[in-house]
Amino acid sequence: MWKKVSAIVIPTLIAVALLGFMLLRVWDELQENIESILEALVPSWLFAAVGICILAWFIRGFRYQYIVKRLGTKIGLIFSTACIYVSQTANLILPARLGDFVRMFILKHEKGTPYTNGFTSLIAERVYDILIIAVLGLCSLPFLITLIPAEYEWLIQLIILVVIAGVIGILVLFLARWMHTENTFLKKILEIFAQFRQVSSSVSSFGLLSGTTIVIWMMDVLICYIVSLMFSVYIPFMLILLAIVIGNLIKAVPITPGGIGTYEAALALVFELGGVASSTAFLIAVIDHLIKNLVTLVGGVISLYYFGDWAVSLLKRLFKEDTKKLKEDENNL
Repeated sequence: MWKKVSAIVIPTLIAVALLGFMLLRVWDELQENIESILEALVPSWLFAAVGICILAWFIRGFRYQYIVKRLGTKIGLIFSTACIYVSQTANLILPARLGDFVRMFILKHEKGTPYTNGFTSLIAERVYDILIIAVLGLCSLPFLITLIPAEYEWLIQLIILVVIAGVIGILVLFLARWMHTENTFLKKILEIFAQFRQVSSSVSSFGLLSGTTIVIWMMDVLICYIVSLMFSVYIPFMLILLAIVIGNLIKAVPITPGGIGTYEAALALVFELGGVASSTAFLIAVIDHLIKNLVTLVGGVISLYYFGDWAVSLLKRLFKEDTKKLKEDENNL
């Protein structure tokens, strides 16, 4: 019992501590500048940011729909988008991105999709996300290299490391077709590799998935850019791109639920390196993530009603029980 509670409480406390530390760090500056910040605020930009955020979720849904179709299951755009909404809402609460597995159970319950296929769909989505944002980060570096002090060169190294790891991973995936084993566990891994190749086996599928992923992340950057305009602050687009890249690469490590705290810290740090005032950098980072998380939460609640009572039961059980037990009992939901 205590293990399950601590698995949620400890990451949440880390998130709160990070946000608290960031707030204390800029508290004096925030108090001094709060009047000028409020006077410069342009609330109308908020509606644009929310609209783009909602549209980005449907593009994610289209990409996921295509991935699942390549694995042999046909689903609608609303269904695929709702799947993502529910799983990402769960990730705001559950540690270690366990919410991602909700999609496997939804696909199994609603469409009879094997768990292996559902897991492969998650892997394919994550691979494209991480690799594309790292490549976008590399594209931003030539424009910003002079802004990054020597003590923060680890930011550049992080992006390059992810790109190299991604390239190696892709090579392993495609070389795995010639690998054979009698080990049951390794066989399952090779099956997932084969399914991933099935998702990206043609030039058109690779191009569509890469293209939609680029659009998704550029919209993510655009949301943050609009938030900066809401505060009447000009931040170079490439600097915001770098901040979003670093924030999401760090967020990919499941330290806190939904990357809360770590994401804001990464964005604020990069903005400050670009000369943005600490208090303003903090506010932009927090509001950007708040918009994205609130849209996710509202979409998740609506999606739960879309799937029905069994989906609510699924989330409750995921909160209380481990994934293995869920797989065994899912058919009873």
